[in-house]
Amino acid sequence: MDQLANSNGSANDTEVDVVVIGSGFAGLYALHKLRNGLGLKVRSFDDASGVGGTWYWNRYPGARSDTEVTAYCYSFDRELFDEWKWTERYPRQHEILGYLNHVADRFDLRRSITFGTTIESAWFDETTNRWDIKTSKGERISAQFVVAGVGLLSSTNYPDIKGRDIFAGDVYHTARWPQEGLDLTGKRVGVIGTGSSGTQVIAEIAPQVGQLVVFQRRPQYSVPAQHGPIPQQVLAEIKADYDGYWESVRRSITAFGFAESDVPAMSVSEEEREAVFEKAWNIGGGFRYMFATFGDIGVDPAANEAAASFIRNKIKEIVKDPKTAEALTPHDLYARRPLCDDGYFATFNCDNVSLVDLQVEPIQEITPKGILTSAREYELDVLVFATGFDAVTGNYVKIDIRGRNGQKLRDEWSEGPRAHLGLAISGFPNLFMIFGPMGPFTNQPPAHEVQVDWIADAIEHVRRNSLGSIEVNRAAEDDWVSECNQIAHSTLFPKVDSWINGANVPGKPVSVMFYMAGMGAYVDRLEQVVANDYEGFAVGAPTV
Repeated sequence: MDQLANSNGSANDTEVDVVVIGSGFAGLYALHKLRNGLGLKVRSFDDASGVGGTWYWNRYPGARSDTEVTAYCYSFDRELFDEWKWTERYPRQHEILGYLNHVADRFDLRRSITFGTTIESAWFDETTNRWDIKTSKGERISAQFVVAGVGLLSSTNYPDIKGRDIFAGDVYHTARWPQEGLDLTGKRVGVIGTGSSGTQVIAEIAPQVGQLVVFQRRPQYSVPAQHGPIPQQVLAEIKADYDGYWESVRRSITAFGFAESDVPAMSVSEEEREAVFEKAWNIGGGFRYMFATFGDIGVDPAANEAAASFIRNKIKEIVKDPKTAEALTPHDLYARRPLCDDGYFATFNCDNVSLVDLQVEPIQEITPKGILTSAREYELDVLVFATGFDAVTGNYVKIDIRGRNGQKLRDEWSEGPRAHLGLAISGFPNLFMIFGPMGPFTNQPPAHEVQVDWIADAIEHVRRNSLGSIEVNRAAEDDWVSECNQIAHSTLFPKVDSWINGANVPGKPVSVMFYMAGMGAYVDRLEQVVANDYEGFAVGAPTV
């Protein structure tokens, strides 16, 4: 465990070394690494009233991780890993939030965090090589560096539906669920959206509500999560080779902590493929189903169709009503975030649950009584938007960020995001992003640690050598964006519309937003940049 600093960054400092935005997995580790590890003066800001990031806000019924928790946690402190006892492979929201609160307390992080406060603007001053930051409370802070851990999936997305503000009942979004919870017993509830949040909340609330109407924009591929405790053998193997386990996570493709398959789906017989998919179905987990069964589901159309066809057949087996089963069955590519669920498809066998296929029966408007489609009006007491996020870039463009020559980040990204390594933006010195655009398409917490460690080393390099700034060259950024595009288009993911490419938000440019060569390749590139004396970056002249 790192030694804690004495008082490096308090809520009263107006001139600091680093401002960290966010206090989720990324922001908490950044604060710990920079303040406790490097001894820097750091202040952190979060619009929530407590730590947790996405897990602070996403308190909807059924909210839980869809990544196995043995890789969805911190690795930097062995004692922390050993002392915290998870109860399930896929823990619920309250348990993850409890873990992050424990981390904040264990490393004395709260004293450097200002809660209930957003960053309204951050302008770079070229005369001082510092950022001038203004908060929603009117406070001004000067910082040499800004580290943004604003969240990949945290900027709430509401669909633009006529009449949304005139509904007489209660309206909620899964990503901004009331802190005190809700009693939905016996109520008529409508849910719009069937992505990860939607499938979770639908399966969870169905037994308690009077009537549940699911408004499906598109059918989803989903496999069972198979919730349960972490197998003790798995924990024993990790603890027997702790460093080796985490190194294997960081050097893998997806960083999910399981063995990824390198077997092409079409290299085995149909019977063997079916057996492999059946085994994965029974083990559970969407990411396991996509990446641990065969190695080419995300790139080869035939392999993808085999995986998709298996799920389609399972839907027909589970859902009793043939018409409902057909409406729930997707027929496009299996190339979105791979979902797992807790009885989602079986929920539609319940008498109080009905499905509205919006491709057949589109919404015309929201009325005071409920939702009017092209076929009829559905009267509701509660309307739930499970419509996800303005992913990756949403929270960045909410802030008035200006770099050299007053360049606005919103303008820079008006035709799609540009960044280098998911970490830095040309023209915006001393600004680092954790899991920004063109970062690795992987499990997040391990990637957070890799990126924060790299950022901390870069900051230490600049300060140790009395340099004013570090900034990615435009040419390096251009090359990285081009590489990300080339790699992405060798996969099947850009061929479908989803939040992965921004297609879920009307008016947002549809573009590649991830580096899809895998976590191991990404780590290699980060190490190469440092080994070549921060290749692709311009380091400022020594300060006077």
